[in-house]
Amino acid sequence: MNILVTGGAGFIGRWVVKRLLQDGHKVWVLDDLSNGRRENIEEFMNNENLIEFVEGDIKNNSTLEQLFENKFEICYHLAASINVQDSIDDPRTTFENDTVGTFNVLEQCRKHNTKVVFMSTCMVYDRATNEDGISELHPVKPASPYAGSKIAGESMVLSYWHAYKLPTVVIRPFNTYGPFQKSSGEGGVVAIFIKRNLQGETLNIYGDGTQTRDLLYVEDCAEFVVSAGYSEKVNGEIVNAGLRRDISVNDLALLISKDQNRIKHVEHIHPQSEIPKLLCNSTKANKLLGWSPKTSLEQGIAKTQKWIESL
Repeated sequence: MNILVTGGAGFIGRWVVKRLLQDGHKVWVLDDLSNGRRENIEEFMNNENLIEFVEGDIKNNSTLEQLFENKFEICYHLAASINVQDSIDDPRTTFENDTVGTFNVLEQCRKHNTKVVFMSTCMVYDRATNEDGISELHPVKPASPYAGSKIAGESMVLSYWHAYKLPTVVIRPFNTYGPFQKSSGEGGVVAIFIKRNLQGETLNIYGDGTQTRDLLYVEDCAEFVVSAGYSEKVNGEIVNAGLRRDISVNDLALLISKDQNRIKHVEHIHPQSEIPKLLCNSTKANKLLGWSPKTSLEQGIAKTQKWIESL
């Protein structure tokens, strides 16, 4: 197939591109490099099936119109502003990228009858209240403009299924981590903790550290994302993916550092947007896609650490 990946030079996008190329598809990547990095996809540049990398913006309709002349069967729409604190400081940028940009992509997909796989986030949910975890029927709670913009984007994506029968699916992966994730302030907690630990620095935890995360290894996430595009069973659906195991940030820091004295609690930068318990129920993904994660948290941390050490 001809496939477009927006945000394809980002952390998860890079692994999605890799998987699509392995499956033999012709792939186009659109990324404005505001969050993604060209080096993330450098190794694919000589692959004859990576047809084009376009440094461009989903808010630019002429860029999209030109790209969509390639008649894509699927658009994996991963391009987004993803930083919660940035969305609180500057909600307009997040809204324009995550909601208006999504509308622009949808319009092109409608015009060319291209299936849309919309990357949303577990941050749209309210806290998990039991050990069954968060299913797709769980209440949403837009506790940040990032979450609010994603919920708005989701609603538009699903409206195109109901109004036009355009094949669309909303996917909500939980906290994804692994190689190629940034280990700076805007990166994920696993990458940040590993890097700080390797450098002999303290591992700083926002708040009391009792908040939990369901951590999904990135190659398992990419398999889920790609399979949602291949399957007609998930059209018009919202589908979660996670490890189905949560861990407190305190326990995660201890697992990585092995030393309680290296752990420090600091003032939370956005306590109003903290979700105290994130635990995924991915029964639906297993039922509709036959998907389940293959990588344990311990295996994933070891693989991520090996990659960070190699840098």
